[in-house]
Amino acid sequence: SPPTPPPGQPRAAASPSGQAPRWSPEDVPSPVCAYRVIEGGIGGQLCFRQTLFGYKCSKGECRSAVSFGRLVANILNNGSVLLQWTHEGRRHRRGGYEVSCWWNGSYTQFECAGVHLGSGCRDFLLTELHENIPYRICLRNLGRSEPAERPEQRDCVEFTLPPSGMQDIVIAMTTVGGAICVMLVIICLLVAYITENIMSVFSQPALR
Repeated sequence: SPPTPPPGQPRAAASPSGQAPRWSPEDVPSPVCAYRVIEGGIGGQLCFRQTLFGYKCSKGECRSAVSFGRLVANILNNGSVLLQWTHEGRRHRRGGYEVSCWWNGSYTQFECAGVHLGSGCRDFLLTELHENIPYRICLRNLGRSEPAERPEQRDCVEFTLPPSGMQDIVIAMTTVGGAICVMLVIICLLVAYITENIMSVFSQPALR
């Protein structure tokens, strides 16, 4: 079975002003998103990434999977997935967000590494995902002044990464190779049949 993929690659970055970015307490999106990768209930170092505000999934470059709420998964052609969501009021602005991840194996479901994001974040890039495996990504508000949300209140989206272009080429080559093999077998059988008929003609006794 494939290893548990972390949803996103931690990358330390500095803000354009040269100072370390902070968790945004405002109701407006931040150009820099602060986040921690949570795995096994333990949080890693605080990391920062540039957000992609205004990104639109165009046909031919990606396809979108939309939840019943406000979470959108943009499945890019390079195998990564850009999550986007909208903000819900002021009551959750200080707690940030929690992104949980699961993928389905042959017989059971496995949990990926989660992410705790700052309140100014409105998107997150998932990388190192596996192809042809169903994923389930859930977003949850972490409001400090509000009671914890129940699991059923999470906003979830499900998707499966399609095979890459290289896999399509391999499949096409395998199909063509199989067809060529079938044609060669037919040719060999035809040659054997013709040869047998010719030999049978020459092996018959000559008429007097």
